[in-house]
Amino acid sequence: MDAQHLPVLVEETLALLEPARGGLFVDGTLGLGGHAEAILRASDQVRLVGIDRDPRALELAARRLAPFGDRARFVNANFHQLASALAGIGITGGVSGILADLGVSSMQLDTPERGFSFRFDAPLDMRMGLAERTAADLVNEASEGELEMIIRDYGEERQARRIARSIVEARREAPIETTGQLKRLIDRVKGSRPFRGEKQRVDPATLVFQALRIEVNDELAGLEGFIQQAIDLLEDDGRLVIISYHSLEDRIVKNALRDRARGEIDQVTGRPHAETQLIEALTRKPVRPGDDEVAQNPRSRSARLRAARRI
Repeated sequence: MDAQHLPVLVEETLALLEPARGGLFVDGTLGLGGHAEAILRASDQVRLVGIDRDPRALELAARRLAPFGDRARFVNANFHQLASALAGIGITGGVSGILADLGVSSMQLDTPERGFSFRFDAPLDMRMGLAERTAADLVNEASEGELEMIIRDYGEERQARRIARSIVEARREAPIETTGQLKRLIDRVKGSRPFRGEKQRVDPATLVFQALRIEVNDELAGLEGFIQQAIDLLEDDGRLVIISYHSLEDRIVKNALRDRARGEIDQVTGRPHAETQLIEALTRKPVRPGDDEVAQNPRSRSARLRAARRI
């Protein structure tokens, strides 16, 4: 497990969360527990609640964090329901720090039958938790217009219309049930050579798979709500750190933190009311991994960290 799981921006996360001061911390997207372990190691005065929608991830993380005993607790829930998940174990405030790493976990990517990656020809699933609808259901049942919208809006894919049309035409012949089938279809539309240029090479299928994963797991709908819940739960000087991996997530995080740092705007003067400011931004721009981290863990290359402090 450790060999497959390299948590992203760990030192930067610790510097902004400041767990060495002790207190109650929440990892809202526990995954395999890499960030949580670093937070617990920072001080023996740290207590941590790890939340994840994936029961298998919780099981593996619990093994990893077993040496910390009752300092670590675990809740099977979607981080979008942060407040109710914590209320269920008697926590309604006084949190020193909250972390959300919005990426797909290494375990999910590297387990073929989870269907997240086109590196394996496997069932087209992509469910992070216990959602009923799989990516195969979506691909085979959604209308051409719905598919185009999902691929365009969530994948920012310029050829969304052509890809959606090709999916609908292909499924008339036979259901699209595997990652390999979908990958080959996308390659026929876009070509199979990775893009080249200033950015890292990106496989042409990446944006489509991203879009379907976001839709299946409803990843964006509750993100701003999570941010508000997190801020409400933080004690004074409590810290919030969010790591996102694509522009759609980062835009939501940036705007939500900006609005709550600015406070309510007076309709007459156009100036913010200082007393309504909830947080202070700790990062003016997103923190990105350095070259050394990207070389060690290529999956970190798109990570963007933003942080704020409750005031």
